[in-house]
Amino acid sequence: MTRKKDKIPDRQGELIDQLIQESGGPQALFAKGGLLEQLKKRLIETVLEGELDEHLGYQKHAPIVPKSGNSRNGHGSKTIIVDNDQLEINPPRDRNSTFEPQLIPKRQTRFKGFDEKILAMYARGMSVRDMQAMLLELYQVEVSEALISSVTDAVLGDVRAWQSRPLDAVYPIVYFDCIVVKSRQEGKVSNKAVYLALAITMEGQKELLGLWISQNEGAKFWLGIMTELKNRGVEDILIAAVDGLVGFPDAIAAVFPETEVQLCIVHMVRNSTKFVSWKDRKELCADLKMIYGSASAGQAELNLQAFADKWDAKYPSVSKLWYRHWENIIPFFDYSAEIRKVIYTTNAIESLNRSLRKVLKTKGAFPNDESIMKLIYLAMQNIAKKWTMPLRNWGAVINQFSIKFEGRLPV
Repeated sequence: MTRKKDKIPDRQGELIDQLIQESGGPQALFAKGGLLEQLKKRLIETVLEGELDEHLGYQKHAPIVPKSGNSRNGHGSKTIIVDNDQLEINPPRDRNSTFEPQLIPKRQTRFKGFDEKILAMYARGMSVRDMQAMLLELYQVEVSEALISSVTDAVLGDVRAWQSRPLDAVYPIVYFDCIVVKSRQEGKVSNKAVYLALAITMEGQKELLGLWISQNEGAKFWLGIMTELKNRGVEDILIAAVDGLVGFPDAIAAVFPETEVQLCIVHMVRNSTKFVSWKDRKELCADLKMIYGSASAGQAELNLQAFADKWDAKYPSVSKLWYRHWENIIPFFDYSAEIRKVIYTTNAIESLNRSLRKVLKTKGAFPNDESIMKLIYLAMQNIAKKWTMPLRNWGAVINQFSIKFEGRLPV
């Protein structure tokens, strides 16, 4: 016959119930100046006292350590922001003013968690005015524009470290594309291009290698980007998917001569329909699909000729565009359907661009390049959290790559 275990009293539960009753109930517990706020204040001050004990080498009310040359010197007064509360605390001081608290450093009035709230709102494209209104409404805290700028500017060090971090030796695919933002310099608003390099790793995961800002693109600019990637450890790129940017294939070949350049078909179709009337667009796009949907490069060339015979009288620039870039369009015809779906379009980077545009659309003109970099970097941190799964059918893709690019993939 088993014996019932003696019931162990829930001391913590009893203490919590007692505190709630003595505080006047749950509503009073969470009210301004209530027990919860007092507990936070007490806990912070207790930790700071412990830090000062460690600094001085003796505990409060204990005999002063001989010849230490330092001792307690009362308390100061400080207003800090903790989660949703603005607390008045009394941090301890030492006579020599050498005590540097770790929990809340000198001249800091916020816990890291509050800064993270500011960064989270900023990363979602909220304006400074909207952020101030939101913080005031939620936390009854007035935050200055200078404080927001200070918190977000602290990210720039992370941006520089991220932009110069070492990269993998080999990337099977790297997509290159750009988004345009407005920048105000010397009182004038102009467009600036932000160039992105989104890689697919050997494991099939997405990784943004870097971002660069330029007023004008060209072979020299792209050569600089390729050289930077090389200097950061990239030894080989199997396929570079690009959107037909001027001078790009030559810049890639100069640094990565074995890399296969593949033009993005989505960009080709988009550029082809730029000056096509709405009534003709659906039919013309169906005929273009006959080209890039062909089973082989030879069949694609025949379909392109048929397209030219049909449409050149009305839209001669379309077939000329495809003939002009044909050398960088046809590489993907050498691959199976699984690989074509991965490389013939820059869907991966287009998805990234759409997410970034949602953030950028709330902004007017950026005051400088640093403001552009920090917003896109913070937005990227949120976007990258969703990149948890490898690309679909990646196992089949990488197996075919190992055959086609024999000896170039790491063992």
